[in-house]
Order: sequence, then C-alpha cells, then structure tokens
Amino acid sequence: MKSGHVVGAIGEVYVNGKRAGKGSAGSRLLDGGGGVIPSTARYRIGSQTKNMTATVALQLVQSGKLKLDDKLSEVLPEVAERDLVERADEITVRNLIQLSSGIPDFLTPEIDPLGSTITYRPVDLLAASRKRQRPSEIGTFNYSNTNYILLGMIIEKVTGHSLATELKQRIFSPLGMRATYLPIKAAEGIKGPHGHGYSKDETGKLLDADKLNATTMLGAGGVISTAHDISAFQRAFSQGKLLPDSLRKVISDPVPGQPSPPQGGPCMGKPAFQPRGGSAPGFAAATYTSPDGRLQFAVSVTVAMDDAERGAVAQRIDQALASVFCPATAAG
Repeated sequence: MKSGHVVGAIGEVYVNGKRAGKGSAGSRLLDGGGGVIPSTARYRIGSQTKNMTATVALQLVQSGKLKLDDKLSEVLPEVAERDLVERADEITVRNLIQLSSGIPDFLTPEIDPLGSTITYRPVDLLAASRKRQRPSEIGTFNYSNTNYILLGMIIEKVTGHSLATELKQRIFSPLGMRATYLPIKAAEGIKGPHGHGYSKDETGKLLDADKLNATTMLGAGGVISTAHDISAFQRAFSQGKLLPDSLRKVISDPVPGQPSPPQGGPCMGKPAFQPRGGSAPGFAAATYTSPDGRLQFAVSVTVAMDDAERGAVAQRIDQALASVFCPATAAG
C-alpha cells in the first residue's frame, strides 16, 4: 500500500491445506471507500485460469477423448473452413496448451475488455486475432490468450458441455472450491464483497474496471476464486492429484523460447516457491506454491494505474512473500 497505486490487497498463507495466516490492507473502493476487504473475499485470478483450462484438456487426453497431437483443423474444423486461424492444419492441441502455436492475441482495439455491454463470441475473438500478423513460428513460445479461447472451444466440442460446467465438475467441486466459478455473461461481475480496481483511459482518467467483460476472458483468464480455493487447486495440481506426471509436465515444462522461471523464488530456494500469476486492467493476482505442494501464498491486489505501471506489482508481491517466509532475504 505504501508504494502507491494500490487500492487494496489481501493475502492468505496455507500449510498442508490449513490456513496459517491472513492479511488485508487498503479498501474496497478508491480513496478509502467501501471499508476493508476481507481476506476471504473473491477476486479475479487472471491467467491462473489457463492452468485450470489446460488441466481439463489434459484430463480429456488421459481419458482418450482427445490427443495431444490432434490438429486444430481436425478437432475444430470450422476454424479452418472459415479461415479464423492461419495454419490450423499444422497446430496441435499441445501447441495450444504450451502457447507455442504462433497464433496472435485477440486483444486488439476492436475488442474492449472494459466494455461490458457487448457480448463477444469466441469466433469474434478469433476473427480479431486473424487480422494480426503471426508473431512467431509454430513450436516457439509466444504468449497469446487466443490459444486458451480455442482450448475452451475444444473442451466444449468434445464434452458437449460448457467450459464453466467442465471446470466445476472436474476441478471446483472435487476440490471443495465452493466459492469459485467461471462467469460467462458480459456484465457478470464478482459475487459478494470484493475489491475494485481502476484503469486509466486514453485521457488519463481513472475508470472503475470492476465489470471486466467476461466474454473476453473465458478459459484464458476469467475464473473468479478466493485465496482458499486457488490454494486448494495449486496444491492438488502440484501433488499430482489432478493429472499424472507425464501430462502435468506438458503444462509445467518450458518450450523453446519460453523464459525459465527464476529458481527458488523470492526466498532463494529457502523455501522454494513456484509462482503462478495473472493480471488485467485493475488487478494483479498471484499464487506461490512450494514444489511439494505443502505451502501456498495467495495474493490479490487491486490497483489504480495504467497497464505499463501494473508490471511493477509483481515485484511488490514478491517482496510481500519474502517478508512472510524469509524476512532476512527481504531485508537484504
């Protein structure tokens, strides 16, 4: 909070599945409005959603309903027939999961994540992506949310259910994540008391970014959760309770061009942590998990800044973790 631009922050620590600490700072609304945010409040987890979407896709691989080497044009023939994805006959399910398809991101000026009165269909997002130049070759890492819009479409095609239903049945309900859900309506916001984030428009005016358009996020970044629930997911994932190791590595092992995560995390390996994070206009969220899954540090930060400034929040979350788990390192 003292660093500025932060409206509110909450965090919880879990050890062996039990909450060992909690914290809250700031307020629900800008300039101290709305009172404090309880550490149990729901918040957007952003791109931590991708790990969940990939897990569902890999569970379908495990059950034989999908193959990692299936071509996009085979599982979603309509995207090839309508020319919504370039080289759809070369891109595999594995490429989508590992962000190595070379498909451009759909976040263009014509797609407004803050415009919650417009309902975007997945094909609208693909059409926006198709207008952009391919940023990389197939097989090379390039971060693009479009991959996970496509994975959500594949999951729905293979199962006959919505992605929201599959996430609930395969992950949320089995793990007791009762407060977690995937909103699918454009103006569907966060249920219950929660922090509001703010983003600057082109004139520099701060806009309440609370009602992010859910139809622009979906399986790429749309899940709303709590510190308790996201900790339960990351713990189960790390401990191999959702996927066998061979499939878990499809998500966790880096691919060519992907930067390697820093070894050991903010505490220099004493203890070690593996970070998972996500952000969008108005917020940043992260969950750090020890390699054995015993420890989780889950944080949500609502901010009032532009996108360029938002990158500094990750460092501040690292410092918060260090102050809890390795204060000597934080002081140094």
